Amino acid sequence: MKTSTDRMLTRIKSIYLYIKQKEIVTTNELVEEFGITQRTIQRDLNVLEYNNLVESPTRGKWSIIKKKKTRVS
Repeated sequence: MKTSTDRMLTRIKSIYLYIKQKEIVTTNELVEEFGITQRTIQRDLNVLEYNNLVESPTRGKWSIIKKKKTRVS
């Protein structure tokens, strides 16, 4: 049986991959897709945002933060 932390991390990874695939999603779309509460989705998005993986350019919409490629001389 998975621990609650394992389930949370698996869910957060799934949310990240879903946003990456769709490019821009709404919080409500995530609630419907993953079948969990808006509060839980918001907590998961906060984890992703804290780790600079997603951003919310417009209230209620989320996208992946595109990493800038640095050139090494």
